[in-house]
Amino acid sequence: MNPFKFLMAAPDATQKVPQEKIAATYKWRQAGVLFSAVVGYIGYYIIRLIFTTEQNDIMKAYHFTTADIGLVLACFGVGYGISKLFMGALSDKSNPRYYLAAGLMGSAILNLFLGSTRNIYVMMFLMILISVTQGMGAPAAQKLIQLWWGKKWRGTVYAVWSSAHNAGAFACVAIVEFSILMFSHSIAAIFYTASAVSAIIAILIAILGADRPATVGLPSIAEYTGEVTVLQDGETVEGDTTQHSIWFVFRHYILNNKIVWAITLTSMSLYLVRYGVMSWIPSYLHQFKGFDASWAKWLVGIFELAAVPGVIILGAVSDFLKGKRALVCIVSVLALIGCLTVYFTATNHTVIVVALILMSTLIYAPLTLVGLMVNEAVPKFAVGSSTGFMGFFQYLVGEVAATALIGILVAHFGWTASNTVLYSAAGLAFVLLILIMIWQKQALNKAKRDK
Repeated sequence: MNPFKFLMAAPDATQKVPQEKIAATYKWRQAGVLFSAVVGYIGYYIIRLIFTTEQNDIMKAYHFTTADIGLVLACFGVGYGISKLFMGALSDKSNPRYYLAAGLMGSAILNLFLGSTRNIYVMMFLMILISVTQGMGAPAAQKLIQLWWGKKWRGTVYAVWSSAHNAGAFACVAIVEFSILMFSHSIAAIFYTASAVSAIIAILIAILGADRPATVGLPSIAEYTGEVTVLQDGETVEGDTTQHSIWFVFRHYILNNKIVWAITLTSMSLYLVRYGVMSWIPSYLHQFKGFDASWAKWLVGIFELAAVPGVIILGAVSDFLKGKRALVCIVSVLALIGCLTVYFTATNHTVIVVALILMSTLIYAPLTLVGLMVNEAVPKFAVGSSTGFMGFFQYLVGEVAATALIGILVAHFGWTASNTVLYSAAGLAFVLLILIMIWQKQALNKAKRDK
């Protein structure tokens, strides 16, 4: 008996929903799927950030150094980048409802052990394992969005889901403060509370979510909306599943897809800008712009939360423009370059803060949309693979370059070197987005001619 059989894709339902009930059934099923994707990813972020949030107390209580904390966090960063690649590909053969729930439950259980040990090497090992279970989250959630929403609303829905990581960061802090109040600053209790909350969320996902529409007797989203996926060569694909192997799907629809590569490199460049700005806000503003150190720290949280409404609005705009997401990204990146210039050159603190708040939307909105674009560039049975492929480059190249490389450059050449890197990354993203828009238009035109 296979203990992981429940993770495999469910068969189509034998009993179909009556025609007159399809629209209503779709709506309430979509509500459950959206809840499971958004709240589920909040749960993933609670587990992901709990160690980061508690790092200062851990150092004091366990007599760890910053180097020790850095090693543990590095294990997660490297493991997560690799995990997204493989766990994303596996998600394409899974039941995304249970895959999302299982990854969160696994993270919650491993987090219990993380809170129970003081051994640095055990912590490093557990972080690697947690990174594997965490790699199941984004691919499954993004697959659900592709399976349950047509292009007309997908940008808005995807933007709402994308804001879950901001809400997750807030929820993590709230759980920490609650645990401190209830359990007298016990570090272990903080980890246990986070695991308990995430485990409850995992159970809710399993109850309220769904696999593909066909598994509950509904027509697929392609049948329901008349939408087809157009690939780079103008080929159209309608199916949600395939009999091809994981390797065939990955090679044919990911590695050999120039649009996927261009979107992935765009995302990598934007990740470099994201972490190149966010990770260095306290140091840059305090050392180079004369901000109070405490105020500079608060601006990290403000930067994260300020993006939420703008991301959702621009996601909706991309829907209003009938899926022209690359165009929205191009305008955003142009405005981002302008805000970067203000951020680098201004001396007035109010102007710098305004530029930083605007940049949060102008970074996160195109990052959100390229995440959706890479899913829309492949068949629905390859969405997990495309998510994992892009995540691999985001974390192992974009984030590492933004933290390690910029840190080294600033130490040797000053903040001007960091500014040059961020300008270059934004410029590369702009050029790639223009190419993507051209290639997408060519593919659509070819698909229309071949009809």
